[in-house]
Amino acid sequence: MKLSDFDFELPKHLIAQTPIKKRDQSRLLVLDRKTGELEHKVFSDIIDYLNKDDVLVINDTKVIPARLIGIKEETNAVIEILMLKNVKDDFWECLVKPFKRVKEGTKIIFGEGKLEAVCVKKKEEGLAIFDFNYEGILYEKLDELGEMPLPPYIHEKLKEKDRYQTVYAKNIGSAAAPTAGLHFTHELLAKIKEKGVKVVPITLHVGLGTFRPVNVENIQDHKMHAEFFMMSKETADILNEAKKNKKRIISVGTTTTRTLETIMRDFNEFKECSGFTDIFIYPGFKFKAIDALITNFHLPKSTLVMLVSAFATKKLIMKAYEQAIKHEYRFFSFGDSMLIR
Repeated sequence: MKLSDFDFELPKHLIAQTPIKKRDQSRLLVLDRKTGELEHKVFSDIIDYLNKDDVLVINDTKVIPARLIGIKEETNAVIEILMLKNVKDDFWECLVKPFKRVKEGTKIIFGEGKLEAVCVKKKEEGLAIFDFNYEGILYEKLDELGEMPLPPYIHEKLKEKDRYQTVYAKNIGSAAAPTAGLHFTHELLAKIKEKGVKVVPITLHVGLGTFRPVNVENIQDHKMHAEFFMMSKETADILNEAKKNKKRIISVGTTTTRTLETIMRDFNEFKECSGFTDIFIYPGFKFKAIDALITNFHLPKSTLVMLVSAFATKKLIMKAYEQAIKHEYRFFSFGDSMLIR
């Protein structure tokens, strides 16, 4: 299967630069996988498509202000790093720009010395391991000195940091938001629960695996970077009960989907566990975990558009995207939403 199979023309003005005022008033395109029917709705209408005893699975990861701009100690050159993954203790895997300016042993200073990072190992593809030095609590330093790691296609400054967090964000560790969840409000979730829908969390800390571009024409040659996930016993029990009783499992986002499908692949049931997943879902993949998917509109040629094409077929996704473009839906992180059922 070719990378070019997942390309499409997207007008630049449809790339959402800022979040809309009310989270749940984004638009919702509903795609029926069996009939191919499309409906144009508002996200708060999602409740009409949820039934009593459905299980809605959310990713409760919390984005850290992981984008840091500092200076190289020896030369005062400006260096930008994006903290991706906590390796152990204060050692983090980071994406570095410009990569050539950093060598093993290079010290980078942030906030006039409030935070320092020493490169201990250079890897490939712009990645390096840094040892961070600071006084106090790291996440407090990041709140003070870091910026939200918005994707490169967003050029506007984010005025409110919490708009790049879901309202249920809890477990700190993501380098990007699970953006399908950005449309939910506390009020909408309360109404969904009142309807008898069970809402359960998993955690996947979004890292490079989710948004790294595919650079090979044969997509089977693409390697995903591993991302940390975990599932509690309580969530596993509720999901297994739903499977047993043939109730629907609705995944909020591609990160949630990848976690659920990893666990089902490895254990053939849901189970309390944690680990790293590099699962790559593209057409031909056999889904075992989910029955419906809430997701945003994704980048051309991305692993995310491949995942939704695996779930709904590439033909239906391209038809849906064609309609979304025609009706001027907003795309990507701060954009509109899609329910594939």
